[in-house]
Formats: sequence, structure tokens, C-alpha cells
Amino acid sequence: LPACWDCQLSIKDLHFDGVPIRIYLPRKPSASKRRGVVFIHGGCGIFGSISKELKEKIICRYIARKSDSVVVSVGYHLAPEHKYPTQTLECLTATVHFLKTAETYGVDPARIIVCGDSVGGTFTTSVCQELGQRTDIPKIRAQVLIYPFLQALNFNLPSHQKNAAVAFLTRERTVHFILKYLNKDCSLKEPILAGSHVPENIYLKYRKWINPDLIPDVFKLGYKPPLPALFLPQVHEEVPELFEPRVSPLLAEDAVICGLPDTCIVTCEHDVLRDEGLLYKKRLEDNNIRVTWHHVEKGFH
Repeated sequence: LPACWDCQLSIKDLHFDGVPIRIYLPRKPSASKRRGVVFIHGGCGIFGSISKELKEKIICRYIARKSDSVVVSVGYHLAPEHKYPTQTLECLTATVHFLKTAETYGVDPARIIVCGDSVGGTFTTSVCQELGQRTDIPKIRAQVLIYPFLQALNFNLPSHQKNAAVAFLTRERTVHFILKYLNKDCSLKEPILAGSHVPENIYLKYRKWINPDLIPDVFKLGYKPPLPALFLPQVHEEVPELFEPRVSPLLAEDAVICGLPDTCIVTCEHDVLRDEGLLYKKRLEDNNIRVTWHHVEKGFH
């Protein structure tokens, strides 16, 4: 569909180094360079579009109008037709292009943030982790993570138990969509939900970061620690991608986390992914990254 006309915004469909993007530019002249926003939509990497998703168009228009910013919405190609990690790499490519060419669009390259919801938050985190140590391009000013998916090791955190059956994103659907995104056999869903894909050495290595004990007590009412799962090597061998930071950004080493920009994290009470945002918040704060946290008590995914 063509970009719709807007009296306040000039909306154009372009390509940034081959990646489709839709750019929202305020029509009103500005006395100084504007802020820039890279927006990465959700949809589990298998749904969504910059041209067909009404929600994304509304969000991008709202951000551009209310903050007087130039917004770049990334139209990454979807899985499984475009295999992982195409999606993350295209988001990275589009972001780097915008950082390098920001002034062309009247944007201050030092005032660009990256923002995403759900798996868009995953891609946002991955982009910021990969760019954190680079010195050849401007630094990202901040990242905004809206109920992001951040780890695939433990699907038995308190929020997974509490919100297992809450629409739209149930606990079971979460793993189902991850497997579809990675083009894996969906029969692996049950053993992964149980935790049978995680060998003991990996569990022990990452429990310092992914652990119910790190979640504030107020979010653990009614939580029952699950029984230890039987490790199944054949399942582990089928899903090595689940242990990569591009899928599970919570597994990134501290040296990577230290290079991240200021962060805003939005969590929702009735969301299976709530605790991942809480755990990432703690990791960032432990590494002296400034975090703003918004929790929506009646919100859901």
C-alpha cells in the first residue's frame, strides 16, 4: 500500500542499503536539527509490515508529531521465508545507514534513539549491543524497549506462570512463535517449555542473570518453583540459536552490556514477558547503565 498523505508529516517509502523503510518527516520547518527515531515493529519476526499494520503507522505518526522527530520504521523481511538472522541484520543495516546519513534528513546524529515493541524490542537490544563498541559511527543516544522478548532459557519465570493463558501472547504461543521464527520443528515446544533444552553447565553459567530470585517479591505472589527438568541432548542440539545473544540478549557478556546507551523499559503486569524486562533492567543497572522503567499495572502484551 502507498504511504498515506498527512497534513503534518511527509511520509516516504525508501530503501536504506537495500532494506525497506518508511520515513516520517515533520513538514513544519525546524530552526535546529531534529531528533531521530528508528522504530522496529513487533510480530515475532514472522508477522507485521510497515505498510499494512495500522498499529505501527499510528505509533510512528504519533511519535513524529508529539516529539517533532524524524521517524524511520524498518520493514525487515519476515521469517521463515527469510531465514534468521536476516531480521536482526536488516535492522542493524537500516540503523547504521540512518546514523551515517541523519543530517540529510535534518536530524542530529547524536540524538537518535532506537525503539521497538515485543520482538522489535529484541531487535532493538541486539542492534544496540552490536553497535555499542563501534567508534566509526555516531553513538545511539538511547534505546526504548516495549515489553521485549529477551531470553529463551527459562519459560518458568513468575510471569510465565501467572500469565500463561493471557491473550494475546500465551506462554505456549511464545515458544511456538520462536520456533516458527527460527524455522524449527514445532514439536520441540513442550520440552523447551519444560527447560529440557538447557544443559546444566549453561544453566549454572547464566543463573546469575536469569533467576527468579532476582525478581522483586511483589511480582512473585503465588509463584511455585518448577521441578528440575530432564535434560534432552537431542533437543539442545536442535536449537543452538536460543543461546545466541541475537535471540537471547540477556545472555550478552558484561563487556557488551557496559557499552549500551540510556534505556527505557516498558513492562506490563499481565504479560508473559514481564520478568524478562525486569531482569534486563537489573542487569543494566548493575552495569551502571541509566534506566527509566515504566510498568503498566493493567497492561498486557
